[in-house]
Order: sequence, then C-alpha cells, then structure tokens
Amino acid sequence: MILRQAVTHIPLSQYAFANSESSLTIRIRTAKDNLTACRLFYGDRVCPTDPVIFFPLNMDKVASDLYFDYYEVTFESPYTRVCYYFELQDEEERIYLYADIFSKELPGERSEFYQYPFIRREEISTVPDWLKRAVVYNIFPDSFASGRRTIRGTASETPWKNGITLKSRLGGTLQGITSNLDYIAEMGFNCIYLNPIFTAGEYHKYDLLDYKHVSPNLGTDEDFRELVFEAHARDIRVVIDGVFNHCSWYFFAFDDVVQNGEKSAYKDWFYDLKFPVVRPSEGEKPEYSSFAYEKKMPKLNTSNPEVREYFMSVCRYWIEEFKVDGWRLDVANEVDRAFWRSFKQAGRSVNPESIMIGEIWESSERWLQGDMFDSTMNYDFRKNCRDFFGTELINATEFNARITQMNYRYPTGILQGQLNLLDSHDVNRFFSYCRGDIRRLRLAEIFLFTSPGAPCVFYGDELGMDGNHEYTLRGPMPWQDHHYDEREFFKILITLRKETDALIYGQYRALYMNEEGLYIYRRSLDTCRVTIAINARNQAAVLPDGIPDCPALLSSGFGDERLEGFGYAIWKEE
Repeated sequence: MILRQAVTHIPLSQYAFANSESSLTIRIRTAKDNLTACRLFYGDRVCPTDPVIFFPLNMDKVASDLYFDYYEVTFESPYTRVCYYFELQDEEERIYLYADIFSKELPGERSEFYQYPFIRREEISTVPDWLKRAVVYNIFPDSFASGRRTIRGTASETPWKNGITLKSRLGGTLQGITSNLDYIAEMGFNCIYLNPIFTAGEYHKYDLLDYKHVSPNLGTDEDFRELVFEAHARDIRVVIDGVFNHCSWYFFAFDDVVQNGEKSAYKDWFYDLKFPVVRPSEGEKPEYSSFAYEKKMPKLNTSNPEVREYFMSVCRYWIEEFKVDGWRLDVANEVDRAFWRSFKQAGRSVNPESIMIGEIWESSERWLQGDMFDSTMNYDFRKNCRDFFGTELINATEFNARITQMNYRYPTGILQGQLNLLDSHDVNRFFSYCRGDIRRLRLAEIFLFTSPGAPCVFYGDELGMDGNHEYTLRGPMPWQDHHYDEREFFKILITLRKETDALIYGQYRALYMNEEGLYIYRRSLDTCRVTIAINARNQAAVLPDGIPDCPALLSSGFGDERLEGFGYAIWKEE
C-alpha cells in the first residue's frame, strides 16, 4: 500500500522550479522503498482544447535518506504555463496525486491540477555563473598578513575621532593581503571573502563606526582600491562583509540619539529605543535592542526609509567606486526582508553580476527565492562533515541521509551557489575535531571540493591551523611556523574542480554507504563521470562491485579493491 502520509510535494518551491525559460524540475518525496514506479504528467494549463492533453514522464529515484525517497524529473517544456499531476504505483495499487488530493480518478477541471502558473525569467532559480564556479578563500583581515608571508602578531591601538581608538590584535592589513595574493592565486582560488574592513572599534570590525571608509588600522581606501585591482588582475573576485543589523554605539546616528534624545533626527534609526538613551556601564544591560545583548552594538531599524536609503547608498558605493563583486551579509535573518530586496536591487543596478551571501546558519528556503540572497553560508555542510569525518558521531549511512536532506532543500541552481564551509571566524577550526590526524581533514576537503556548491576555505586551513576558542580559531596565519603544508593537495583538488564541469553543474548520486565509514558518490554531467570513494574510519574497507574500471586519478590507501583506513580514491571517466 502506498503510504500517503509520507508523500510530499509543494508547488513553486524546491519541489517545483524553473531552471531556464523552457526547463522545469519537478520533485516528489515518498516513503523509503515504498513505490515501484512514479510518473509525472504535464500539460498546457491554457490549452485551447478540453480536456487538457497531458504528456507522461518517468521520474527517477535520485536520492534516499533514512526515511524517504526523492523522485525527480527535469524536462524541456514547450509551455510557459504548466499544469501537472503524479501517478504513484506500488505492488498493490496505482493512484493519482493532484493538488494534494489522492484519488483513483482524475478531476474534470484543469484548475484542479497542480499549477506552475508562468515561467517568468525573473524568477528562474539560479545565481550568477561565476558564483557556481567560485573557489573561495576567506580572510580575517587582522589575522592574515602585515607583509609578504608575515604577520606582525602584536596588538595596537589607533586614535580616531572624539577620543575613540581602533583596536588591532594581530596587526593584519590590507596591504598585507595584497602582497600575498600570489599565494592565494597559486593554489587556484578565484575569489576572496574578507571579514569586515570598514572603520570599527574592535579588532573583529563588527562594531561599525563609518560605513564609507576602510578602518585606518587596516589601511586606507586607496589600499583597498589597490587590493581589488590586483585581485581582479589575477581573476580573483572580491566579496566584502556587510554589517547592517547593528552598528557601534559610537556610530554618528546613535551618538546623536544619546546626546539629543527624542529631539534627535535619528531617533527612528534604531530598534526599540527607550528614552533617555544611555550607554550602560559595565555589568548593566542595555535599555535598547542590540546584537545578541551586546550593548556596544545597538540594533538598526532597517525598515525605516531613511536608514534603508542610507545603506542602499553604502551598497552602491562599494560596488561602483571600488568594484567589489558582492557582499557577505552579517546576521542576515534578523534584518527585515524588504531591506534585503532593496539591497539586491541596489547592488544589481550597479553590477548585474553582484552577489549576496547571507549569514544564516539554518535552512534558508525563505531567503533563497530569488528576491533576496543568492547564497547563504552553509553551516549544515560543516556540521555534517564534522560529525562524520571528525568526531565519528555518525556513520556513512547517516551522513548520506543528512547530505540528501541538505541537497534537496533548495532548487538545483541555488544549491550550486551555496557557500560550503568547514569552518569560519565564528566556529572552531575543523582540524580541532580531527584528533590531530591530517588524514581526516583531507577527506573533508575532498568532500568540500567535489560537492555541489561553492567551496570556501578559511585562511590557514591549508597549513593545518587548529583552534577551539576565539583567539586561536582567529589566530595568526602560520606563515613560517606550521606543522602541516597541504597547499599542493588543495591545488590538486581545486584544479580538478575548475577543470571538471561535472563537479560544478553535475548530478550528485550516492552509490554506496555502510554502517561504518565507507561512502561512495558520483558527480556526472553528459558523458563525464567523477566517482569518489572515501573511508572515514581507521579500519580498512572492501569496495563493492561497480567501481570504475580505470586508474584512479587521485588516491591514497587504495589497492586490491579496498581502501585502507582514511583512504580515498577519485576516478574521472569521460
């Protein structure tokens, strides 16, 4: 019997989306191993004849998790307006599903079927192609470099206005980044994402004082202009960090509110103010809304038209004046959605290829519908890799289930632009979970560079950086003092990704997984197939039948149809 309660299809979502003006993908989720066949029937919803003429398509079972199977079909549609239904079959029965109704009979009216009202070009589920092809190197500016292959490593304070000082912890500068662009380019990275560079008081630069100038202790505006120019000369895109949820309590507008109270022209620029506005003393809680109860970072009222226009000008300024390629946007899910829609329009008005990456730690379906963000930071990717390759909390079967759920929560074109990461400035270094075994990190990096989505590497991971608290995970780049040097390994993986479209646009299919650490998957596009086998446990694993009958392109611990502990093999067939 077909388990009706397990069946899920949602129109105009990750279950039904346009890839182009003539291509649609339709998905349905069913109970695991429940169906023997699944077909889609589609037709012209404004067909001049009655009844509508429907065309059948077989749907492929493309993935499974612990509880569900996922069926999918992608097809070229001659119609811009489509109606459709499903035919589900098991060993006992065959039923139809239309508009969330299960029935043995089809309805008589076309309006009763599932509808894709119109394939609008503005609503195609995709992102700029350069983001799909991006290989990103994430730099925390204070920690990376103060010169060529060096970081000063000492704290300092720089006087600013009105007695305010700007802090640096390790002395990194923009000129330091520029002088090491060759280091980044040699590994093959084609995009850098910089944590905040605007004028701010703390070393992390998330307490913004001035949104239209580089923080003087990082350099000058001209230093940044040179950095972008030199990066572009090496075909490296530049994405900068934008902090618009909150600002510093010495930001000019908040300072005016503190000084002038309800008479301030900026009293509506902030969220939930109570007058008089007082900066609380040590140990006191603020009487205004702020970022995560951090009293020095009052929350901005981004729904205010004046606030919105001010930050739209900031968006346009850095794209137009300095030619940045996009924004990573802090605390994105706490800012109102209308603000982000305006922000996207502002950025695209200057550069139609500019991108927006939101800092959203959870599933982000609501934010990735084409009207706001192109991508989000995929922290689920990190969590799943940590638990499989690092801590061994889950086995290969459980890992595959998580990856399936992660991959099928977005349309294909959106998935290809997700910013996949193993670590960042906000979480422990991935290597801190690897029990001192660099082989675990290598397996995670293989998965990072061969998965759907844009791989993002936090500075120093290629040198085996460790760290499990704020000052170590954001520690100084170990230019000279590193225990591991994985640069050549990274270069090989990056080259493979950049030269293989199947790793960027191809289908992802899990081929085999067991209750331990053996996981085999394949990326395929047209006649190209890349098969990856990884063994995330210390015990040897026997490979199943069906492994490619050709030499492995890259391998370790592979031979005699088995993988040694923490071994891997990658085959490429064309």
